[in-house]
Amino acid sequence: MTLMEFFGCTFIIFGPPFALFVFTIAKDPMRIIVMMASAFFWLCSLLISSIIWFAVVPLRDQLAFGVVFSVLIQELFRFLFYKVLRKANDGLIAMSQQSTQQNITPKDFINTHIMAYVSGLGFGLIAGTFSIVNILADMNGPGTIGIEGDSKYFFWTSACLSLCILLLHTAWGIIFFSALDKNQWIGVALVVAAHMFFSCISLVNQQSSSDESGVYLGSLVPSYVLLIVSGVAAFHTAGGSYASLLNALVCRKGRYQIE
Repeated sequence: MTLMEFFGCTFIIFGPPFALFVFTIAKDPMRIIVMMASAFFWLCSLLISSIIWFAVVPLRDQLAFGVVFSVLIQELFRFLFYKVLRKANDGLIAMSQQSTQQNITPKDFINTHIMAYVSGLGFGLIAGTFSIVNILADMNGPGTIGIEGDSKYFFWTSACLSLCILLLHTAWGIIFFSALDKNQWIGVALVVAAHMFFSCISLVNQQSSSDESGVYLGSLVPSYVLLIVSGVAAFHTAGGSYASLLNALVCRKGRYQIE
């Protein structure tokens, strides 16, 4: 039973991101490099957050303190990664086979939103992994949750929230990079606020007790509403429209006939 629960929650978390990686990133070495680099920057933010948490001894027991500083530092490192991509723009163009074939200029390479999407997915993948890895380890046994009065909804709620933050980081990466490109600091502030909202609302799960799913729903529902809003905003930011969405949903055969 514990093994089935382990694989079920693992597939919930990493199934959609794996599909995104296979179909949109795996065939391009440059995108893989950028995704790994963004994951490294997130790890650096985790290291700085851990140092601050360890240094401020009186507030170690206050989870909200760690959450707030962790969010701010993650967004700071997202900004630093954006700056690094800008500085490395010419080098990325020289290494990219796609840019050579399509005659993309250095400015166009950043403004296509591809690197924003890839870096956001890298950020989200490592963030989701670290948020769930210890839970998955405990999920594999021995025993199962709920025997000693714990909530039986804890594991699948954690899996759904980890998937949510993973996809949110992907959407936030697109919005964040586009806002910086256009010097629209309100967009940057909205991303930081959305990240802070998600992280703080997840704190309500500490109050849940056995068989009480209402508290978990109190964090799941707003989180996925935020995901939908962020996804729509990212789609619009990347230049998506209702017509382009319909074109993406039509069958390949019909599209080739039109061409």
